[in-house]
Amino acid sequence: MSDITEKREGEFFDDVLKYFNRAAKFVDVPQGLLEQIKYCNSVYRIRFPIKVGDDFQVIEAYRAEHSHHKLPTKGGIRFSTAVNQDEVMALAALMTYKCAIVDVPFGGAKGGIKISPRKTSVEDMEKITRRYTSELIKKNFIGPGIDVPAPDYGSGEREMAWIADTYATFFPNELNTLACVTGKPVGQGGIRGRTEATGLGVYFGIREALNVEEDCKKWGLTPGIAGKTFVIQGFGNVGFHSAKFIHEAGGKIIAIAEWDVAIYNPEGFDPLALQAHRAKTGSLKGFSGGQEYDKYAALEIECDVLVPAALENQINKDNADRIKCKIIGEAANGPVTPEAEAVLIAKGVYIIPDIYLNAGGVTVSYFEWLKNLSHVRFGRLGKRYDESAGKNTINVVEQMTGKTATDIQKSLVVRGADEQDLVYSGLEETMISAYHDVRNEFVNTPGIPDLRTAAFVVAIKKIALSYNTLGVFP
Repeated sequence: MSDITEKREGEFFDDVLKYFNRAAKFVDVPQGLLEQIKYCNSVYRIRFPIKVGDDFQVIEAYRAEHSHHKLPTKGGIRFSTAVNQDEVMALAALMTYKCAIVDVPFGGAKGGIKISPRKTSVEDMEKITRRYTSELIKKNFIGPGIDVPAPDYGSGEREMAWIADTYATFFPNELNTLACVTGKPVGQGGIRGRTEATGLGVYFGIREALNVEEDCKKWGLTPGIAGKTFVIQGFGNVGFHSAKFIHEAGGKIIAIAEWDVAIYNPEGFDPLALQAHRAKTGSLKGFSGGQEYDKYAALEIECDVLVPAALENQINKDNADRIKCKIIGEAANGPVTPEAEAVLIAKGVYIIPDIYLNAGGVTVSYFEWLKNLSHVRFGRLGKRYDESAGKNTINVVEQMTGKTATDIQKSLVVRGADEQDLVYSGLEETMISAYHDVRNEFVNTPGIPDLRTAAFVVAIKKIALSYNTLGVFP
């Protein structure tokens, strides 16, 4: 979506505090500890010059570490002209709660560099990223056991590789330099499955919500993704992969909105075809599989599930009453403001909150971090052993029965799990377990008004327990 986001009804970090305070009423935690949990521990504001042509440009950047209850802290780096301190603090706080909900042992952090990637040359992007990394090193705001960045809006594998290389230059004798950042290319210490992780996690979370028959009855839906209508806002990494996996599971993608235009087809269309069109032309415009539609009005198209996968503040008090969906799956961070949420819940809309639903990225980043620390690819030690055991099993069964297994039957037993298989399996288990942790809190705790509050309750309880094990309170 666009580099620029409209002003919120309130400050973003204040919104997070509202959610936190609402959830704190349902937990038995000392007030002083609640104060410790909800505010940022450290915020670093940076200004540095880079040479552009014959002139200099001053770059504004940030890194916020919200909670040190577990180390390292973890969070992406956003490249956007909308970056500011309030946003970075809010996103760092959300990362803390997100990690707690999915049982990833990190504290929350977030970074931001105030530039437009679309208007910055590759050479300048590299200079800015490397200088930003060196500034973080100076103040001890990056390191495998300190603070581990990742990609976010406007950044990707390329920028993460630059960060890892810069860090390694400063610490040439450190064994675990690759673990200073995640989201790297596979050939430079990355992990298979990280690129699609957030979108795949969104798919797993929505799928699990739609698998609960009791809830589907309330929404007037049959269980399962197949046949449900979806509108996706944002067609970047998260939006594309969310749409891809939903489509492959039988969901009907009827609209996708991007920064310049939306594509709408009430009969549904293939997001892979739309992606191929954009790769060829540079835009969604001119796609033959649907009609062009206003990018903001697309949010108001009637559907079963609306997936905002762009930036924060996309559903606000001005358009909330026009939203016509049964479920909102928050693939982006903070896409629904508190004011809009009150309107939507009163209308009976079920909101699957961002602090749970988009946790796929940090979950697989955790797997990548573990891979870098262990210095071995997942699946390398066991894949061939598992395949050999499968072949032996087939041979024994054939000898005992006198029958020959078909190629399809053999493929089900003989194939060993590679790295991507294990990453997908670990992510699926994480998203399913976390969803039911949050839903059970929502269903079983009297007075909790919505799933977001339940998610914050789960997070606060887990973080408080970490302080408890440190002997902070009895």
